[in-house]
Amino acid sequence: MPPRQNNFDALRLVAAISVIFSHSFLIAEGTQNREWLILLTGNQCILGLTGVFIFFAISGFLVTQSFEQTPHPLHYLAKRALRIFPGLFAATLVSAFVLGPLVTTLPLGTYLSRPEPYEYVVGNTLLDQTVHQLPGISFADNPAGLEINGSLWTLRLEFTMYLMVLVLGLLRLLTVRVAFLLLAFGIACLYFEMLYPLEKWGWFFELLSGWGWLVGFFAAGMALYKLRHTRILDGRIALLALAGLVFSVPLRQFITLFPVFGCYLALWLALNPRLPVIPAARFGDLSYGLYIYGWPVEQAVIWLGGGHAAWWQVFSTALPVAAALAFMSWHIVERPMLRLKPGGRRAAAGYAPAPQRA
Repeated sequence: MPPRQNNFDALRLVAAISVIFSHSFLIAEGTQNREWLILLTGNQCILGLTGVFIFFAISGFLVTQSFEQTPHPLHYLAKRALRIFPGLFAATLVSAFVLGPLVTTLPLGTYLSRPEPYEYVVGNTLLDQTVHQLPGISFADNPAGLEINGSLWTLRLEFTMYLMVLVLGLLRLLTVRVAFLLLAFGIACLYFEMLYPLEKWGWFFELLSGWGWLVGFFAAGMALYKLRHTRILDGRIALLALAGLVFSVPLRQFITLFPVFGCYLALWLALNPRLPVIPAARFGDLSYGLYIYGWPVEQAVIWLGGGHAAWWQVFSTALPVAAALAFMSWHIVERPMLRLKPGGRRAAAGYAPAPQRA
């Protein structure tokens, strides 16, 4: 299918908005117990988390394609790095040196003399979320009130997936069989929580645990890419997948089975040639910017309300502001940097990995 004869842009945009939607409950209320999907699934999953799952499924599809089109390891890594790091660096700068000085209770000189703002920018740009608070900043009196950007936790896991594809490709193991093995392993990790106890052993095992938790969603995209020329993307299978997703709720296995049913449905919607192509990237690929700016903007909204606002006020106010920042991020930072990719302007205009991201 030609690069623009699909709805990946629209799907990524919906996923990014879903993350902002779910975070509005957490930021406004300190809990997501009243979030819509958590109520529909009986306290199993929030809508924003399904957005993250869909991001990883799309990424598995498109990053596998990227390696096959660019098998040179340095060119592949350059493409992946230019997709993540420039926009992330700009977002951390805005958080630390625009938002931070505006909301901190410390004098400006004191704030800027502290190491945390600089550690925040460097650490988070390098995918180390050790520093996730800034001095003198509390947006609201709830558990989320100290967090500068609660969406960044997925980015190092996304980049880990990129490295996994690189290693598998170099070993000639980027096959449908390996993709299905990874899918099965990911589902096992979700069901048995096999890697979770390892987190107490240090950062590497914490990373490994996070990888195991999300690899099934990424592998679903890998597998569907490898099977794209078969009849796997079929409307009848999509109906079965929808039924499976619905029945996973009373089975209390909504997240465990989402790599099979939910990810299939998402990619079927994106790649179905019978569906009209929605021009979701008419003003640029805003999904990544929405993802990385949504949380800080929502925090700013709750802070402007004196630490109190309804979830719908946070969401409806933050979304257009985050969209404006995403627009600027795309046109000022992301797209110019993407033109430096091997393949240049063509690479910037074609597929892009999913935002790495909630």
